[in-house]
Amino acid sequence: MQSLEIGGTENHIHILIELPRTLSVAKAIQSLKAVSSTWVSRTFDGLEEFKWQNGYGVFSVSMSKIKETKEYIRNQKDHHRHRTFREEFLLFLDKHGIEYNEKYLFD
Repeated sequence: MQSLEIGGTENHIHILIELPRTLSVAKAIQSLKAVSSTWVSRTFDGLEEFKWQNGYGVFSVSMSKIKETKEYIRNQKDHHRHRTFREEFLLFLDKHGIEYNEKYLFD
């Protein structure tokens, strides 16, 4: 697994990663959450009990959109001056025709 870009804001994070075909998305997320929560807990005072939320969203990106996606991740604070993460996420799901029940999306 190789990380290509990481960024976010106070309430969410975006990670653009390249997965080998032998690693499932679920296993990759499990590993990222485990390693990063341990690091946060050991690194920052007051966050010794840090835990990620249970859920996550995963979207594939074509090779032709890698540069654009990296730029999007780098500019999260600017994006969210105009629209909250929640609003943007729901718009993204709607734009791509992904069915969902909003009560299960955020915890």
